[in-house]
Amino acid sequence: MVVSRRQVLQSVSAGFGYLAFAGLTTLASAKESLLAQKSPLLPARARRVIFLCMRGGPSHMETFDPKPKLSADHGKPGRNPQGKLLGSRWKFQRAGQSGLDVVELLPETARHADKLCVLRGMHTDNENHPQALQQLHTGSFQFTRPSIGSWVLYGLGTDNQNLPGFISINPLTNLGGLRYYQSAFLPAAFSATTLGDANRPSRDPTIGDLTNPRVTAEGQRSQLDLLQQMNRTLARTTADPRVEGMIESYELAFRMQGEVPRVLDLTGESKETLNLYGINQTSTDIFGRQCLLARRFAEAGVRFIEITHTDWDHHGFLNTLMPNNCRTIDRPIAGLLADLERRGLLDDTLVVWGGEFGRTPDDPTTDGRGHNNKGYSMWLAGAGVRGGHVHGATDDYGYEAVDGKVHIHDLHATILHLLGLDHERLTYRHGGRDFRLTDVHGRVVHEIMA
Repeated sequence: MVVSRRQVLQSVSAGFGYLAFAGLTTLASAKESLLAQKSPLLPARARRVIFLCMRGGPSHMETFDPKPKLSADHGKPGRNPQGKLLGSRWKFQRAGQSGLDVVELLPETARHADKLCVLRGMHTDNENHPQALQQLHTGSFQFTRPSIGSWVLYGLGTDNQNLPGFISINPLTNLGGLRYYQSAFLPAAFSATTLGDANRPSRDPTIGDLTNPRVTAEGQRSQLDLLQQMNRTLARTTADPRVEGMIESYELAFRMQGEVPRVLDLTGESKETLNLYGINQTSTDIFGRQCLLARRFAEAGVRFIEITHTDWDHHGFLNTLMPNNCRTIDRPIAGLLADLERRGLLDDTLVVWGGEFGRTPDDPTTDGRGHNNKGYSMWLAGAGVRGGHVHGATDDYGYEAVDGKVHIHDLHATILHLLGLDHERLTYRHGGRDFRLTDVHGRVVHEIMA
């Protein structure tokens, strides 16, 4: 019997509503799964990634790149004909044994300065948020491409066959945000599973439709077996990789019903751990919970976890918004680094912090900063990177990277390298050509490796 795609989709819609449309993408069985664990081709220093995405573009001169000359020339004309130079209102402290410069707004993070490798020479190709965010996640701001998390899953698979391998907590859903987490032309199994929404941050982000109150587990298993038989019949008659992705998605959705609620349940965490992340404290509760979830997912075997914090687009009210944002993330991020370290996870977990670009040294408002894609800062911590280290520099005012320049393609190549993946060999055949995360670009930044 030949079953059409339309018949399969109708069967999904009619008889399998809860699991079929849970929006979950991953596995069928460990033996045949696209996400079965794979060995890296290169010596791997990192086993997993936690990406702390600061949507909007944090100001580098108010975080990890002090500019004394900018402060000295405060009020003078800048490059923007309508703007004046704006010196930072906040002091920097030399933190840790390394003496790493960290703004006074991040005192908790500063205690972990010797773990941080700050990239001060970052630059990217576009100064508009949607395009720059898309390039940050996929390597391209022009075309729909797989997310870096999808590429990592494609290359390495996942450690836990009962959980998604790529999870995005508090994802962006506007500005084309869903494109940042999808697998594009890679099989659907490599897309992210999303929890919550950055536009409406929740204390308890979760995955919808994990349970079906109308059908028992045995009944769902019977439904799924019938549906999968139809799917496999369709798979034999078409070369569409989305069918295999659908098969794996439904199987994972079934297994996740037992595993995901356990990982999401924070009630078993000690009071000391909750306090470490700033949970149940007004300014840090929501982001602290997300950071703790990231640690729990990492510990449970998820390969790539992303958290989004918004909004760092400080065109005005910098004097108020910058301290507020820093206060929100400071303790949770410090708690995450400390918790990963004490559990022995930081040795093989790569933590990445940063946004889609930085900010300008001048602005017409005198209390804000514009977009700056020519020079900004990000930092890495954990597996395989040099702690307490600064790589690269922007000019005296912070307009653009002038030394140790790291393009977003270079960052992607370096992340893959730390995971044991060669960015030039990790390719996928699509539309008659081989595609890769870094396209035809990218240089591994060996200088930052321990």
